[in-house]
Amino acid sequence: MNIVHVAHELPGRTRLYLLTKVNACKIETFVRTLPGVISALYTSTTGSLLVYHQQKMSAPQLKHFIVSFLKKEEQEKKTLWKELVPVAGCLAMFTANFYVQRSPFTLLWKKLFHFGAVVTAVATSFDVIRDGISHIVRKRKGNANTLTAASILASLYIRNPGSALVITMMSTISEMLTDHTSEQTKEYIHSLLELDTSYAWRVNEKGEEVKVPLEEIKKGDTVLVFTGEKIPVDGTVMRGYGTVDESSITGEYMPKEKSKKEIVYAGSILQNGHLAMKVDKVGSETALSKIVKLLEKAQETKAPIQNMADALAEKMVPLSFALSFITFLLTKSINRAMNMLVIDFICGIKLSTATALYAAIGRAAREGAIVKGSHHIEEMANISTLILDKTGTITEGAPLVQHVLPCDGYSKEDVITFAAAVEKSSSHPIADAIMNQAKRWNIRIPSRDEGAEVQTVVGKGISTVLNGKRVVVGSLRFMNELKIKGEGFFKNIESDENVIYVAYDQALIGVVSIFDKIRAGMHRAIHSIREHGIDDIIMLTGDKRHVAKEMAKRLRLNWYHAEALPEEKASYVERYGKRGAVMMVGDGINDAPALAYANVGVTMGAKRTDIASEASDIVITSDNPEMLSELIGLSKRTMRIIKQNFAATFLINGLAIVLGACGIFSPIIGAAIHNAATIGVVMNSARILWIGGEWNECKVLRAA
Repeated sequence: MNIVHVAHELPGRTRLYLLTKVNACKIETFVRTLPGVISALYTSTTGSLLVYHQQKMSAPQLKHFIVSFLKKEEQEKKTLWKELVPVAGCLAMFTANFYVQRSPFTLLWKKLFHFGAVVTAVATSFDVIRDGISHIVRKRKGNANTLTAASILASLYIRNPGSALVITMMSTISEMLTDHTSEQTKEYIHSLLELDTSYAWRVNEKGEEVKVPLEEIKKGDTVLVFTGEKIPVDGTVMRGYGTVDESSITGEYMPKEKSKKEIVYAGSILQNGHLAMKVDKVGSETALSKIVKLLEKAQETKAPIQNMADALAEKMVPLSFALSFITFLLTKSINRAMNMLVIDFICGIKLSTATALYAAIGRAAREGAIVKGSHHIEEMANISTLILDKTGTITEGAPLVQHVLPCDGYSKEDVITFAAAVEKSSSHPIADAIMNQAKRWNIRIPSRDEGAEVQTVVGKGISTVLNGKRVVVGSLRFMNELKIKGEGFFKNIESDENVIYVAYDQALIGVVSIFDKIRAGMHRAIHSIREHGIDDIIMLTGDKRHVAKEMAKRLRLNWYHAEALPEEKASYVERYGKRGAVMMVGDGINDAPALAYANVGVTMGAKRTDIASEASDIVITSDNPEMLSELIGLSKRTMRIIKQNFAATFLINGLAIVLGACGIFSPIIGAAIHNAATIGVVMNSARILWIGGEWNECKVLRAA
């Protein structure tokens, strides 16, 4: 029992006395991490805890934190002890009863230990027996516990409490191991994504660094992060320079160099340097919190194969009882009939399937892909068509200005000036290219007219008002719709590379040629995807036809669809969906409808929009296109392991049932075989999380 009371209190100094068995190092470490605490010293022999802290922290607050911590530690110990007690009790009583029954003890002692074995068997398996019986009463059908309860009660009926003890002991061990495996998988994911910090260094009005609880940090605050610390919030670097490990957020193992105006995420670690950052998002708004929520939601959804496994397992319960009854009628042997009860297919099928799917979600999360539900793992394994958006997916999404072609009377600088006046309010990649070019040429960007709005037509262009006249930047289709003058120039430029048109006062003033590089690794990704059996790879883009054709040719894609509007992209996905399962990959607002229509929608890249992420089933947080082939490979490997588990469960348990019915082994051996098979298939599923080949591996070809 934990007892905590305040012995003495002064401003900034508190002494408490603790009566607890929790390790002294754990107590000191916990207290030192509390916001406002300067130092802590705990002496286990006297139970004295001396804490120096900021004056605003009160002794009752400190006591509350410590009591909560000790309760949590005590609860963890009780949980482990509660799990081990039935096993230890059964083992001790089985050993004692076995010895007494085979030794020259009096009949009284033998009866006494026999009775003790019966009581131990019932006491340690009481929850299982109660659940097995209540499940029949409430739902009119049995479950795995119904079979276990029946075998335990049958053992007691034939005056063989030793069998009941062994069945209880091995069932408990099996359940502990399977639960431990599942919990380890869950904890593994959350340990990757745990913020694990309760404070932040905030700069106050006087410019002083103050350690405050994370709950007090608000958007707009300035926060300092030092070497070795986890970044507590999402924000933008204001000053300083550092090396940040973002592997828990993006899946990219290489640390990134961060400096002024760059974005950093909560949960990433500052390996080197010192950063002062402006807080953009806190609490549930951070990227880390959103990832955790998605993973928690993913746990609640079941894949079709998991539902099938659950349904199949339930149907096996009456079959086991039927086999037991038939065996008893044919052999008149209760031991043989009991083998039909202690050996079943339920645990192996249900537990291994759930473990495999959740382990796959955990493996994907470790590599930087958030799968929103286990059913998407199964759907990915059946994909026959892959559709890729171009800008920001196939390409880097960071286009550059290649050429500027002005019309008569205007210069190249004029074209960029007018284009930048419109695009400076846009987050589109083309806007970045225009703004970067303006910066390189040291162009002063004019402001739009007071009260003038920026109007965006998705997939076509953008416009605003400057000096009382409309400036338009967009596609040829947009220019034609707005009846922009410049037909001769349009004809001359039509065969050029990817371009945007700039118009002012209903007349064309110039054309900007844009170049966007193909992502590094995209060629390898497409090759790997084909090796996984997906031959139909298609590109969808709003770009001009000749640009799309050239891109598709370079990547050796099967088909391409150019100049597609958002609603047209969705219709293409729907059309291909009639031929088989479709995976759609995109990153922008204009991809959201298509992502929603696909069997599996994937958003990829650091520049992905929130709307696209919401519409998708899988979010790849990195810019690595090879993650697509890795995810497909993971899904196929997961389904292959699930099928292996099905086969192993039916083969091992089926053979054991036949041998048990023939009386070749006792119910004790039957229970051991069944539980060993269950543990084996669960561990086979769990290996998805840890092994399965190195991701991002490449073959080294020998020179001819």
